[in-house]
Amino acid sequence: MAAPVPQQTSAEARSLCVVGVDVGGERKGFHAVALRGGGLQGRHTTSDAAELAQWCRSLGARLIGVDAPCRWSTDGRARPAERELMAEGIQCFASPSRERALEHPSNYYGWMLRGEALYRALEPSHPLASGLPSPGQRCCFETFPHAITCELHRSLGLERAAASRKRLQRRALLELCGLDCDQLSSIDWIDAALCALAADQAARGGPCRVYGEASSGVLIVPSQMPSRPNP
Repeated sequence: MAAPVPQQTSAEARSLCVVGVDVGGERKGFHAVALRGGGLQGRHTTSDAAELAQWCRSLGARLIGVDAPCRWSTDGRARPAERELMAEGIQCFASPSRERALEHPSNYYGWMLRGEALYRALEPSHPLASGLPSPGQRCCFETFPHAITCELHRSLGLERAAASRKRLQRRALLELCGLDCDQLSSIDWIDAALCALAADQAARGGPCRVYGEASSGVLIVPSQMPSRPNP
């Protein structure tokens, strides 16, 4: 369900810094995009979760949206957030148990383990959100670029989001939000920027949708196009 929070003042919105993170395996690493006042602030890539967490802190990031599961399955089934997404026709990964992830012979779930490492590194300054963040709260949360695209396309009455067209569709959404995409040269940067948009929307009290529940992990996406801060 959509769950708005009180709006920020224009001055607060213009100074607000948030970060979005695309999570890859150990070789690809993390790609992070920071927004300040709704505009591109910077980018960072690293394979070191602690280094990335420190970069977020150095920017004074309020919220950090992470494209990786924030919890493991406890029963071998998809988590409630994942089941809710699939019930809406939004395809997603079903998180395994941690034991299954560790035992996989080809390290198929290695990127999820990298996500776990990042959540752990962020915990001292940005604990995991248990629901929609309250005004001023510093935290991190799980989000998902495909779900963001599906929700925003639905709100705009656009064609259905398709994995085969993800680069074009996701870049177009960023451009609609007024972001300069010249520095977002790969799908990793584009996805990180979409995660940052989700963080910006949640931090500024814009309409968001929350999937799942606290014990198994919530997933947050914007349910309407983010509005630009007033000049």
